[in-house]
Amino acid sequence: MRSATAQLDIMQAAMGRMESRMAALLSSDDIHANEFRAYSQFGEDGILQWLLRRTPGGPRTFVEFGVQNYVESNTRNLLINDHWAGLVIDGSRENIEYIRSDPVYGRYGLRAECAFITRDNINALIAASGLSGDIGLLSIDIDGNDYWVWKAIDVVSPRILVCEYNSIFGPHRRVTVPYDAAFVRERAHYSHLYFGASLAALASLATERGYSLVGCTSSGNNAFFVRKDIVGTLPVLTPAAAYRPTGARESRDPAGNFTFLELEAGRQLIAAMPLHDLDTNGPTTVGALPPLGIHVQAAKS
Repeated sequence: MRSATAQLDIMQAAMGRMESRMAALLSSDDIHANEFRAYSQFGEDGILQWLLRRTPGGPRTFVEFGVQNYVESNTRNLLINDHWAGLVIDGSRENIEYIRSDPVYGRYGLRAECAFITRDNINALIAASGLSGDIGLLSIDIDGNDYWVWKAIDVVSPRILVCEYNSIFGPHRRVTVPYDAAFVRERAHYSHLYFGASLAALASLATERGYSLVGCTSSGNNAFFVRKDIVGTLPVLTPAAAYRPTGARESRDPAGNFTFLELEAGRQLIAAMPLHDLDTNGPTTVGALPPLGIHVQAAKS
């Protein structure tokens, strides 16, 4: 008799297959019309299926890090329904043990490694899994040094790249948290709002690395990039056009309790926190960024 967890996984897999078929029939060019979630946090599963339909076939391999226990992830649907294989990395030993005890670990081509990722170790971690060169997908979500780690990666050349952005930084300024190899989101500021990079910073890095920005989730958390040699007729967007403000209210007080601050109030809370400005290659602060209001309204309209 199957456990409740196993039954739920079967139902999620079936939902992913049905949603993929329905989205293929819809054949919309609107990235947000293609969103659905089977295993992803928001609409990432659907967006990835849309991108894969619109780009030439390639290696069905992935790297994803910052996966927690891999129950919710950007690659699980690819693993289960599309028979991809790949590497997942998380800094928690408990999470990695959970993944290795999950039935999918033995059933599919999945490898899980425990490591606290830095820009100095990421290439060695990926290479140790046997992956190199052309791969299908790279998904980055480490709530901190995302920009700096992506900038360091050269052992693989993913066709599609997903990276979390911090919408509290707005759509225009190219800023990121300064690199700190020991960065941990909840320790950097009690609010949990201070992490990562702006969409504009990630888009400029994408251009530098040979990628085009093709959109963001409507939830305002993940950005999608496609390698320029396969982007084809996909719409290529500016950060201002792609930007979506997050609707999540994840702010906490010093005791760790949720305070549910809106975006502007959350930014004011972390106004004094330092940022690295890529335009000046020098320091700035969150409080020095342009007001969010007009950008938030434009993205929602």
